[in-house]
Parts: sequence; structure tokens; C-alpha cells
Amino acid sequence: MDAVEMLLLFDYYGDMLTERQRMCLDLRYNQDLSLAEIAEELGVSRQGVHDNITRAEAHLAKMEERTGCVRRNLQSRQAMQTILSVTKELAQYPDPVVRDAIAKISLAASSIEE
Repeated sequence: MDAVEMLLLFDYYGDMLTERQRMCLDLRYNQDLSLAEIAEELGVSRQGVHDNITRAEAHLAKMEERTGCVRRNLQSRQAMQTILSVTKELAQYPDPVVRDAIAKISLAASSIEE
């Protein structure tokens, strides 16, 4: 699992981790510290940091496997981009019925993005 995917999982499910796990992941992925730097910061061994990060990553992956929230959100964002792209193409048509439909679609898309 790459760092970007882990950050997404952390954003979604981070509150379900222990405080220590959240700290370790934050220091590792958001602040890009090494295991040794995190260990020094938290006053624990490198092995302790490694174990916390490994357990936290496994827990986040398991949560995504069970709920699929991140996957669904990414799919929704991709679908929204397609919708917005197609509405821009349709905006070229002079037909007032098409333009009215585009306005409605754009309004609905904007409300979903918020």
C-alpha cells in the first residue's frame, strides 16, 4: 500500500485507532519522519514504533475492506468528473432544452460536491 492510499485511509478511519497509533501514523505519513525519529519523539523503541505502525496500517486496511468508504468516495469523484466534463461538452449545443438540462445537472453536481 502506498503512502497516498495510507493517508486516505488514515483520514477516513484514523479516529478508530489508538492515540499512539494515530501519533505514529501522523509522524510517519504526514510529517515524513523515520522510525528512529518517531521513536525518539515518543520515547519508545524503533521496534515499538514499527509494531504500532504495522498494526495501525492493518487495522485501516481491514476497515476499508469491510466498509469500502474510500473506494466508493474515489469512484464518486471520478463519476463527478465525468459528469462535469460531459456537461461542458453539451454546453456547446445552442438548444435551450439542452442548456436547461445542463443547468440542472450542474446544480445537482455542485450540491453533491459540497
